[in-house]
Amino acid sequence: MRRRRIGSALVVGAALAAAAPVVSSDPPRPNVLLLTIDTLRADHMSGYGYERATSPNLDRLMGSGIRFTQARTVEPLTAPALCAMLTSSFPHENGATRNGLRMRQGLTSLPTLLQSEGYLTAAIVSNWTLRHKITGLADHFEEYDELLRRKRWLGLFSGEADAAHLTDAAVEWLEHYSASPERPFLMWVHYTDPHAPYKGHNEHLTDLGLTERRGKLTAIERYDTEIAYTDHEVSRLLRRLAELGLTENTLIVFTSDHGESLGEHDYWGHGRHLYEPTLRIPMALVWPGRIEPGVIEAPASNIDLTPTIAGMLQIEQPDEFRGFDWTAVLAGSAPPSMDRATQHQAHRGAVVSRHDSDIARRAGLLEVGVVRGGYKEILRLKKDRKRWRFDLTADPGEQVNLADPGSDPTDGLRVWMEFVDFGLRQSDDVPPQPLDDETIEQLRALGYAD
Repeated sequence: MRRRRIGSALVVGAALAAAAPVVSSDPPRPNVLLLTIDTLRADHMSGYGYERATSPNLDRLMGSGIRFTQARTVEPLTAPALCAMLTSSFPHENGATRNGLRMRQGLTSLPTLLQSEGYLTAAIVSNWTLRHKITGLADHFEEYDELLRRKRWLGLFSGEADAAHLTDAAVEWLEHYSASPERPFLMWVHYTDPHAPYKGHNEHLTDLGLTERRGKLTAIERYDTEIAYTDHEVSRLLRRLAELGLTENTLIVFTSDHGESLGEHDYWGHGRHLYEPTLRIPMALVWPGRIEPGVIEAPASNIDLTPTIAGMLQIEQPDEFRGFDWTAVLAGSAPPSMDRATQHQAHRGAVVSRHDSDIARRAGLLEVGVVRGGYKEILRLKKDRKRWRFDLTADPGEQVNLADPGSDPTDGLRVWMEFVDFGLRQSDDVPPQPLDDETIEQLRALGYAD
């Protein structure tokens, strides 16, 4: 059963949406299905060249549209990355720099923009860090469904939903919608798998060329089976979308919030560093008959998605959007920019104490980074302020630091660092809300607490 989270802001938003005229066009504006998968690194998908067939269904989806090969997240943490994606703003601007810190109020987002154009907006999420009480995201949707009832995390916490549960809820929403499709919809579905702790899915071992070893799969093998499991569940959602006759007029957008470090640089997890395993993400847009299949190898960012969706729908967008609108490139009327710079930041984990909340934004910044022209430059701001510079073409594993010891950051990185620092100081006027004990324990269980 669908349930609605309705606070005072949502009641007003829903009323305004109901009163707004539905924009008519010929053909009608498409539905938008935004699919995001937590902790999914691009190079562990078979569609990006991985040796195991982890993602055949997502590969087919990406193959029917535009797939980006050089897409990166602005920050490798779930709530900051997805708040940035939906608002096309950097975390230090919108205030959601760390899990547990809410966004500023009054921001324009993809759902609020589409809602003003007559769209029905809904979200179905399954990660504790996306709860409305610690993000403010429900204020941006008419319907915001938090599936946090099942015990996914080793059976210890009823704080998440696995992929099958999420697909069931999304299918039910689509079936309910298709019975009376009065307005086009934006539906965001966020899968939690394959987030740690990785669970082995024996039903997918054969497909991956693996054999069961009495529960002794390696962590990476378990991670790969999680991808295969989620891929299967996404295929159920896409199949039902087609059975309901909705595929042909639906723009499907697929991406991840961030990647995952699987032992590279002696690090497991995500959030604390700006190495490629946590920054690189899959990203694709599919719109039958409107987007020609192809591949874009130019640099891209997850904050590009909101302006690009608005551009594809011919919706005027605000000047404050930071991302790049790829509409002209997708239409073939403009070439992609290979020399574009993308900017990134890493912050400490969740805010789990009142003392920490007092200085949560300014004290939380760990690293800033810039990628441009095949090179990445990172500055670690704590302790020794170490700097790295990598040639990502010659050294994709980021093993050889080309930065001279003791040298200053390049102008591009220095300006970015100053921009982030200024924004974090401005964000202090958005007081963090103290978290309840249950939320703190959940964030710790997810590995987000320092």
